[in-house]
Amino acid sequence: MEDMVIKEIGVKSILSRSNLPVCEYSVNPYIGCTHGCKYCYASFMKRFTGHSEPWGSFLDVKRWPKIKDPKKYAGKELFIGSVTDPYLPQEEFYERTRELLMQLKGSGAKISIATKSDLILRDLDLIKDFPDARVSLSINTLDEAFRSDMDNAVSIERRLDAMETFYRAGVRTTCFVSPIFPGITDAEAIIRRVKDQCNLIWLENLNLRGGYKKAIMDYIENTHPQLSHLYRDIYSGRDRSYWEMLDIRLKDYAAELGLDYVTNDDSMKRPFNAPPVIVNYFYHEQIKRSAVKVKKNG
Repeated sequence: MEDMVIKEIGVKSILSRSNLPVCEYSVNPYIGCTHGCKYCYASFMKRFTGHSEPWGSFLDVKRWPKIKDPKKYAGKELFIGSVTDPYLPQEEFYERTRELLMQLKGSGAKISIATKSDLILRDLDLIKDFPDARVSLSINTLDEAFRSDMDNAVSIERRLDAMETFYRAGVRTTCFVSPIFPGITDAEAIIRRVKDQCNLIWLENLNLRGGYKKAIMDYIENTHPQLSHLYRDIYSGRDRSYWEMLDIRLKDYAAELGLDYVTNDDSMKRPFNAPPVIVNYFYHEQIKRSAVKVKKNG
């Protein structure tokens, strides 16, 4: 963190209209993300920031005018953390996410928060006040050594503890198993570990594109050379057979555990104490097109 470049910036609004199928507004209290995940899809944002520093080594802290009419967002879906983690270590000092929640308190807005940090526990009581609040914690390994190779966020155990605390507090909680690294991520072990402490398990494949593709391919070549051929088949040859076989395997595993395994998320219709639903999001392009179509047809 010693070489971290941090500055505060003014923005006209903290809420942005979103084309994402899961929300009407995306909300990001920061620009950049100090977790520095090697596989981060949001690293493309760097080219819009004016930063020359490597992704993960800069952070712009947003300051915005107080939201004048919070109730205008009643019933609207707000996704907090679409291109940055709203609970970075710096949030403990700057409290931008907490300020956002305070401004929206009592508005009737529906919030979803995605994070890799147990700092979210600080705001548990605030989050519980929102109707149908949802919290997602990302876990793609139970191997702490691999986790530390991939990101600078808190340990897996701390994330699991935070997930369970939110679940026991009655907040709809998701374990986001993402990204699944072929031959490395043990999805069955993660499902087995979290099935009694969340409402939903999302499965998403590693999707390599842009500048971080080379970094991940080099990492595999250097640390898991036995998987190099597999990764070349998937990410250069566009071979989907690994994901198709994993899909079948996980569907069978879910059946063994008595869990539903679906390709669309209807978890909000289920009783809170029902077993978690496992949702497969392996094919990004197909799912995105389908979800946008559903959203438009409403």
